[in-house]
Amino acid sequence: MDTPINTIILDDEPFAVRLLKDYAEKVPSLHIIYAGSDTYKVLELLKQYTSSLVFIDLQMPQLSGMEIMEMSHHSDHNFIITSAYQEYALDAFKYKVIDFLVKPISFQRFYDSVEKYLAWQRSFKTDNNHPAESKELYIKSERKVYRIVPEEILYIEGLKDYIRIHTSSDKIIAHENMKDIIEMLPTNKFLRIHRSYIIPKGKIKMLEGNSISLDGNI
Repeated sequence: MDTPINTIILDDEPFAVRLLKDYAEKVPSLHIIYAGSDTYKVLELLKQYTSSLVFIDLQMPQLSGMEIMEMSHHSDHNFIITSAYQEYALDAFKYKVIDFLVKPISFQRFYDSVEKYLAWQRSFKTDNNHPAESKELYIKSERKVYRIVPEEILYIEGLKDYIRIHTSSDKIIAHENMKDIIEMLPTNKFLRIHRSYIIPKGKIKMLEGNSISLDGNI
């Protein structure tokens, strides 16, 4: 059995702390080491433990969640944002953010987020054990199967029951959904910024209001 994940819950709302703590206690892979609103206590725990999964609110009275992530930027801690303010999502993802949970948060959404983190951890271990292993995708489009290297993806567009994958050399339409395709991609390299768009983090050129510019004048 894998070692339980040291888990921290930080929120300035007592109800949110109790709810997330209740959710975390239902997930066997999580081990809660702190649940509360003391930002300085969390900073000490982030120094004490080498790695942990932190559910963190962005709007805090002492230090903001963004400031805490900035102070822990070079550590091995990972963060899942819990906030009602979606406009901060893009800024937050420059840190080691696995997911962004928009309040109110259901248990299913919480659980899916933990599963996403565990999948990322497994892929990280696989990468370490097999550094030369290819991560290409095989996507079926009509009667053809395309081999797609993630590094060649410019962005992915959702089209109801289909997706369109824009690569440096092609546009591939496949009968897939956005939820499944994002789970197939390297978690730390791709970001779903909208219900209809997935982009590679490494190709973000500029953020301006609600717009994102990517390399290649996209």
